[in-house]
Amino acid sequence: MRMVIFGLTVTSSWGNGHATLWRGLIRALAQLGWGISFFERDTPYYARARDLDRLDGGEVVIYPDWKGVRHAAANAIQQADVVIVTSYCADAVEASRLAQDSCQGLKVFYDLDTAVTLSRIEQGDLPPYFDPEGLRDFDLVLSYTGGPAVEALKTTLGARHILPLYGHVDPNHHRPSQPRAEFAGDLSYLGTYAADRQQGVEKLLLAPAVQMPDRRFVIGGAQYPVEFPWRDNIFFVRHLPPADHPAFFCSSRLTLNVTREAMARKGWCPSGRLFEAAACGAAIISDDWPGLDSFFEPGSEILLAHCTDDVVAALDLSDGELEALRRRARERVLDEHTSAHRATELDRILNDAAGSATEPMREAI
Repeated sequence: MRMVIFGLTVTSSWGNGHATLWRGLIRALAQLGWGISFFERDTPYYARARDLDRLDGGEVVIYPDWKGVRHAAANAIQQADVVIVTSYCADAVEASRLAQDSCQGLKVFYDLDTAVTLSRIEQGDLPPYFDPEGLRDFDLVLSYTGGPAVEALKTTLGARHILPLYGHVDPNHHRPSQPRAEFAGDLSYLGTYAADRQQGVEKLLLAPAVQMPDRRFVIGGAQYPVEFPWRDNIFFVRHLPPADHPAFFCSSRLTLNVTREAMARKGWCPSGRLFEAAACGAAIISDDWPGLDSFFEPGSEILLAHCTDDVVAALDLSDGELEALRRRARERVLDEHTSAHRATELDRILNDAAGSATEPMREAI
């Protein structure tokens, strides 16, 4: 089976959550027999921070502009059983139109940013990865967000057949690791700076740092502004490639998850960082949002923080209590949320979607 993907990036994890997800999913899909080509526009900010030079399980086509790649894209689409266009793809509109004209197989849109998409539409702003026709011409729409967002995509963008496909983790790359001194801390937080996460970061990390000056706090990520309110007991690690994530997670007693405002408001949208941290054996404390308990059991597999005092209390838990939390979270993610689980799910979804229109593409796994 041939799959062609037009996405944001797979070669650089700098400042985005797409690349790591695609790497794990493509690797797992290849093990199910899929041949995959990923088209990515060459952009200076990703080119300067590439942390992958060979895609395990697929090929990457990096192109300078749409005009230069259109002929190759058309050939790939004509030979594909499935074409997937994603949110934030630099040439999503052009790729979508070409797929509608040339694809003989399934035409799929995967919104990995559903909460942001819906938030912008609510403000009267159609994201640039959609043309005015929205999603009505796609055979299938996949959403990174579940719950009420699924129906909202149908209502606002005319999607006919839509299913959630949640985040995941590749345990071959995210697993327990030896701690490293430069990442050591009582509480760590890994995430790209975002203005709509800053209130949560201030409440759940900066405020605890003020109350606990003898504790060490560590932030890892990219795009943090010079005016960020650093303190003497808060240490910064600039953008970390995925290879360093396990050591980062395993070097602190507790790691924090803060969800972007649009994602938290819609709910049913687990960050890939949650699954990564759990797979690495980290003890996790997270802000709360609707649907979180469908992915991890609060109090048993993950701690919830509604205020500063919740974080302070969590940092006072014993090593034994945190170790039990780590073990149960890792067991849950390995049982339900790996890239292999999502690949098998996607393989079934694609076979079912193809079978509803024509004959089944092949026997379901």
